[in-house]
Amino acid sequence: MNHPDARSRPPMEPSDEASESQLDLARDQGAAVERALKHMTEEVATDGGETRAGDYLVGYAVEEAEGMYRLRDGELVWEEPGDENLHVEVSVRDGSDGRIVPGLDVTATLVGPDGEEVGTHAQPFVWHPWIHHYGRNWVVPRDGTYTIRVRIEAPDFPRHDKTNGKRFAEAVEVEFDDVTVETGQG
Repeated sequence: MNHPDARSRPPMEPSDEASESQLDLARDQGAAVERALKHMTEEVATDGGETRAGDYLVGYAVEEAEGMYRLRDGELVWEEPGDENLHVEVSVRDGSDGRIVPGLDVTATLVGPDGEEVGTHAQPFVWHPWIHHYGRNWVVPRDGTYTIRVRIEAPDFPRHDKTNGKRFAEAVEVEFDDVTVETGQG
């Protein structure tokens, strides 16, 4: 497992592909994402947080399960949560500029208050009106203090810019302890 400070930030230097002012635009985007993420974790979610892991800033938020559109046979169909009672969100941001990193293979494992694994699930990318994230609804047995383990595989997408593109080459794992989960099921 990578420790939060095991590596320095990925490169962020002017190059033939990005001037300092263009890099500032990327940082501005990241700052906007950070404000939205802070609002999610402090104002909306039951619990949330973020830590550095390798080339990333990895965060989580937990809240009530929620409905969402899914593409079914070429049509968007609204689906309510059903038996699911928790929504686990994972944010994965570039460790230098703070922008959301799309196109990742993200999995989460939830460990209950009793130390038993509730399960491991892929966390697909979720389009959200104000804070894109990786997430899904879960069925958890009860309220309590949980652990969330997040694994992010090294992506196979291209990285543009010979100076700044050398990043996201290793899988990372992050563990968030003492996560407060409220399901309404005691």
